[in-house]
Amino acid sequence: MIKFLDLQKITESFQPEISNAIQDTVKSGWYLLGNEVEAFEKEYAAFIGTDYCTGTANGLDALRLIFRAYIEMGIMEKGDEVIVPANTYIASILAITDNQLKPVLVEPDIKNYNLDISLIEKHITSRTKAIMVVHLYGQVCWSKELEMLAEKYNLKIVEDNAQAAGAQIKTSPLVRSGALGDAAGHSFYPGKNLGALGDGGAVTTNDEKLTSVIKALANYGSTKKYVNDYQGLNSRLDEIQAAVLRVKLKRLDADNQHRRKIANYYLQNISHAEIILPSRNTQHATRNTFDHVWHLFIIRHNKRDELQKYLMKNEVQTLIHYPIPPHKQKAYKSMNNTFLPITEKIHNEVLSLPISQVMTNSEAEKVVTAINNFI
Repeated sequence: MIKFLDLQKITESFQPEISNAIQDTVKSGWYLLGNEVEAFEKEYAAFIGTDYCTGTANGLDALRLIFRAYIEMGIMEKGDEVIVPANTYIASILAITDNQLKPVLVEPDIKNYNLDISLIEKHITSRTKAIMVVHLYGQVCWSKELEMLAEKYNLKIVEDNAQAAGAQIKTSPLVRSGALGDAAGHSFYPGKNLGALGDGGAVTTNDEKLTSVIKALANYGSTKKYVNDYQGLNSRLDEIQAAVLRVKLKRLDADNQHRRKIANYYLQNISHAEIILPSRNTQHATRNTFDHVWHLFIIRHNKRDELQKYLMKNEVQTLIHYPIPPHKQKAYKSMNNTFLPITEKIHNEVLSLPISQVMTNSEAEKVVTAINNFI
């Protein structure tokens, strides 16, 4: 069986460094807000290219804390609107509604599945305060048009960088996702390109004031022990996860490059006439840029469920990211009658193929053979 994602094999590939890092942390006797978290925050900020990084308990909290901090700073207030892609994991939207802000769903570009930036301006109102871009599946969502819109309407740009750690855009010098907007939320869920051995997240930004408010909010609203300036929450990256992430961070660029190698093999060799490949019309560009770290390799087929069953019979494990779009979830009943045809088409047709930093060439060949033989 070719696993969708072999986490055991990934972890084993970092041994004995991970075990040694965990053991050293356990022996230190300090498990929260210690040297490992401080060191990781500095190293990750340097890697992303921002002045500041704040560890959080998970990726959702990272995004929640950004909006909460902007509210505490008086930059936003409850009821304000945030433009967000309709085609995303629900966490992007939960971060907005959890702060009693209003998500304004905008359709994606059917070619790359990211937010269609050309549709943003017509959704901007006097209550719009931010645009959230989601670098979905590992591909950067950015453009000069986006920057101009944010400047024209005085909007914050918040990046959901949960799936794109290490991705870059072609500028001189190269700039990584997570350093493009005003602030970015990151996830270190185990299955991510940079994954912990449990939950973890971070906020990156160049805004010193925002960082100080987020650090306080994440620690019960406290800037000094037993002194609480805000009604905060408890959202902290722990020492063991930080130690693990420090080990993995050193290899992230190389790991992402291996994912590109697997993705390019898929792009060049999947030839089934009914399979829609990601950005198939720009294959030549994909091979030579770093704007995609291939957290997920998404294909589309109008008989997706049949294809998935067939692949499982042929010992290829796949997943669906995501079967139900956020606006059709019971959690958002008020949005259930919203018609977003492009988003709905994507959610009805997408299938995620196995891809990882430890996937072998022979495994990729077997996946391609199975898909090309699908009838």
